[in-house]
Amino acid sequence: MTPPILRTLPALRAVTSEWQNAGETIGVVPTMGALHDGHLSLVKAAKETCDRVITTIFVNPKQFNNPDDLKNYPRTEEDDARKLARFNIDAVYVPDVDQIYPEGFSTTVSVSGLTDVMDGVMRPGHFDGVATVVSKLFRQTSATDTFFGEKDFQQLQIVRRMARDLDIPITVHGCPTIREIDGLAMSSRNLLLSDRARVKAPLLFEEMENIVEGVQAGQEFVDLQERAINRLQNAGFNKVEYLEIRANDDLRLLSAPTHPARLFAAAWLAGVRLIDNIAI
Repeated sequence: MTPPILRTLPALRAVTSEWQNAGETIGVVPTMGALHDGHLSLVKAAKETCDRVITTIFVNPKQFNNPDDLKNYPRTEEDDARKLARFNIDAVYVPDVDQIYPEGFSTTVSVSGLTDVMDGVMRPGHFDGVATVVSKLFRQTSATDTFFGEKDFQQLQIVRRMARDLDIPITVHGCPTIREIDGLAMSSRNLLLSDRARVKAPLLFEEMENIVEGVQAGQEFVDLQERAINRLQNAGFNKVEYLEIRANDDLRLLSAPTHPARLFAAAWLAGVRLIDNIAI
């Protein structure tokens, strides 16, 4: 059954107040729509964990530093609702912009430190937009739990820090990256890849796996990094923004995985920016 679509904050709070009064847990899965199996894995995890589940769909203008990127972002609400139907969730919250940012809205949530590297540098203001809208969605949905994919690991850590620092009573769950059969991390942006570029895209994950294997075999990361970047560029990737090892907890740069760490990558292919990360 297609879940009810709520578009206003009063309509949302009318249902969540009943759940709260009944002592039920509420899981929220924040998305920008164009749902794929990665998103749906978060919905499944929420259903397994919480009494009630809300999926939000809101293309957040504050997290786009490129107006064309905002304009071209896929919007597939009807298809998204059909995909959610089989999970029997309790509501889909699809607010208009004025429900999130009413006239005169002038507050920005900013998380320092974790946002000063990688995508925080490459996409100025992006994570301020993420932290602001996510904090709003947490408060509006009265959620006790939320679910984010590890594919956007930097975002996951920022959300965790933001919720902790602002004393928001919510448990942030990190869920494994879901991949296509050829290894490409699932992303709504994959829809923007041409057929030719889609064939090349899995090479990013392949090179990342090669680096992890090399580091674990005792090879120098800097040598593995240089070879991987050269191979990606020779294969048609326009630019590799970063390919580096960082600590899980505070995202500090490492020359080797001396602490629990991940390999992070961002690269452009045929006008589409791909990001990925894997444990190392």
